[in-house]
Order: sequence, then structure tokens, then C-alpha cells
Amino acid sequence: MKRGYLVLLLAGLGIALVIAIFSPLASSSPDGLERVAEDKAFVDKGEKDPPYKLIADYAFPWVGNEDAATILGGVVGVVVVTAFVLTLGVGLKALSRRTAIADTKLAGPAPPTSAGGEAGHGER
Repeated sequence: MKRGYLVLLLAGLGIALVIAIFSPLASSSPDGLERVAEDKAFVDKGEKDPPYKLIADYAFPWVGNEDAATILGGVVGVVVVTAFVLTLGVGLKALSRRTAIADTKLAGPAPPTSAGGEAGHGER
């Protein structure tokens, strides 16, 4: 990984973790989607225990301190998303290299170059 990308990755990860740490200071008012559901009176019509609900209300329920549970939920979310994106990026880069190697093999050898020119341009 190039140094510039690593610095950008670490800066982004640091900012996300700082935001997660300060998340308990955020407003306790409902977010936009939840507010609309309350205003339109359909908030209770959702599934009571949906199978995809991993971290309810962005906090781990088994942690006693609500602020610590929210911070832990945010940190785990940052780590999971970062791991997913890095894995996806590494996989796509490997696939890109494999495709480039296969394309090179199919194209055959490069055309000969002239004495001082670039490949394919010949003399002028």
C-alpha cells in the first residue's frame, strides 16, 4: 500500500473512532427515519425482533453502562466496516492484477520498438 493511501486510511479511521467515542454526547432525540415513523404512527408496526437486528439502538444491550455500550457499538461498527472495505479493496486489486496478467498473455509479445522511439510509433 502506498504511503499516501495508508495515511489517508489511518486518518479516516482515527476520525471515525473519535466520532464513535463522542457518540454518547449526540442528541437523544430520534433520528429522521424514527421521527417520521413516530409522526406517521407506524413505529410500532415493525418487527419486534427482526433477525438482522445486531446492535439495537447502536448499543450493546449486555453492557451495563449505556454510554460505554454506545461507544463499544460505534467502535465495533467502525472496525467491521473498515475490515469489510479493506477486504473488498484487496480482493478487487488482486482480481484486477489477475485480469491484467491474463490480458497480457492473450495479447502476446509487445511490438518491436525503433532505435529511439516508443513502441508502436516508429520513426517520424
